[in-house]
Amino acid sequence: QVSVLYFARSAELAGLRCETLSVPREITSLQLWEEIVKVHPRLAVIRDQVIFAVRQEYVHLGDQLLVLQPGDEVAIIPPISGG
Repeated sequence: QVSVLYFARSAELAGLRCETLSVPREITSLQLWEEIVKVHPRLAVIRDQVIFAVRQEYVHLGDQLLVLQPGDEVAIIPPISGG
C-alpha cells in the first residue's frame, strides 16, 4: 500500500487530496498511473501533463520500474502555471 497525494488540478479531478492504494510492489510509473486512473477515471485528461514524485523524487510516466515500499508517498503533480 502506498499513500497517493493529489495536488492542484489532480486533487480537483480526483475529489480528494490523499488516499491509500494497494498496488504491486514492482510496477512501472506508467502502470502506476493506469492503476490510479482506474480508481479516478477523470484524471485521464491530464495524463500528458502530469509527473509523479515518488519518495520526493520526480518520475516521468513511462517504463521506469519503481520498487515501492509499504507507506511510500506518491505525489501526483500536474503542470503548475504562474509567473
